[in-house]
Amino acid sequence: MSLPVSLPSPNERRVALRVTKDAQRQVRGGHPWVFPASITSLSHEGAAGDLAVLFDEDRKFLAIGLYDPSSPLRVRVLHHGRPIAIDDAFWATRIDGALTRRVALASSVETDAYRCIHGENDALPGFVLDRYDSTYVIKLDTHAWFPHLAAIVPLIVERTGAERVVLRLSRAQHDAGEAIGLYDGDVLWGEAPPPLVLFRENGLTFDADVIRGQKTGHFLDQRDNRSRVRDLASGATVLDVFSCTGGFTVHAAAGGARSVHSVDLSPHALDGVKRNLAYNRDLPAVAKCATRISAGDAFSVMRGIAASGERFGLVVIDPPSFASKQADIAGAIAAYRKLTALGVRLTEPGGVLVQSSCSSRVTSDAFYAAVHEAALDAGRPLDEIERTGHAIDHPVGFAQGAYLKTLFALVP
Repeated sequence: MSLPVSLPSPNERRVALRVTKDAQRQVRGGHPWVFPASITSLSHEGAAGDLAVLFDEDRKFLAIGLYDPSSPLRVRVLHHGRPIAIDDAFWATRIDGALTRRVALASSVETDAYRCIHGENDALPGFVLDRYDSTYVIKLDTHAWFPHLAAIVPLIVERTGAERVVLRLSRAQHDAGEAIGLYDGDVLWGEAPPPLVLFRENGLTFDADVIRGQKTGHFLDQRDNRSRVRDLASGATVLDVFSCTGGFTVHAAAGGARSVHSVDLSPHALDGVKRNLAYNRDLPAVAKCATRISAGDAFSVMRGIAASGERFGLVVIDPPSFASKQADIAGAIAAYRKLTALGVRLTEPGGVLVQSSCSSRVTSDAFYAAVHEAALDAGRPLDEIERTGHAIDHPVGFAQGAYLKTLFALVP
């Protein structure tokens, strides 16, 4: 199978390195990252994408992974234990394993958009594959994957029957991609996608801009939480804060909400809310639901609504990540507290608050404590319904993989 873009080939020379005893213990326990400070010796300074072979202090094989000299995640571990060849058969086994874990979703008539490969948590660190109907989107967090795409993309097409495969690069990988002629949004296989790819989620229709949209086009990790909101929405007035393109909005409307007010800073995202509502207007519940849209800073809009005296039976707050680095954690927790204080103020007595955090650096304990403390300080102590995480297609294989935290709670 020939691809429409020219991709680099892997370097046959491997980087040999030894790591500290602590790193050995971590790797043997399944942790997928090796940091520069853990490396005690290095055969040579390899290039991004070179295979790195890790040895213990007795010079015995420990693991093999992808080397990236420009990343603080110096080695992303592909395999630990006994020596193994990293070849087409290895990639096929990894891909097949990930797809097998999604068999139930693959056969669903209600949902045809989900995560097929979840990076580290499917033993392919830094590599994500999302499905939107027959369009598949690869998202790379390291350019160490570039030399291996020529082997992996044909396997994905063969296993999934994809009509097209699109490449998305994290912002930090743009320069490295451009240096070899790879660009964010490149089509690696098949014809170019339409401007908006339609897909189904929980029986509802949405669209995704897989070329320029956030992430790979849609926030698939919240799918199960959106279904929970749908179940809670019957007869409620709903406020959807940080609505993006309306995942929670449409689910609430489909669940029988009397009204939904969607708030987001981006007018472009709010255009998506309008489109996604329109796709589902044939559903009586969506057709009956009164909808309102506000473009603006979420904190300011919430304060304005609170001042007006309006209250809601269901308030959903799903902000972007507030902590991209360690120094951001205190500010992130303060922001969650402010959102909680505003959220409970906007929730009518007996209503439900749904609040999420996707900041991986903020622990679950810290997030839930901040929400409860802020609600208590506001005189509205919460009665928890449940705590949830990622959708089922986003498995958690190591501590840092558990980034999404969501609290469902009654507000007295």
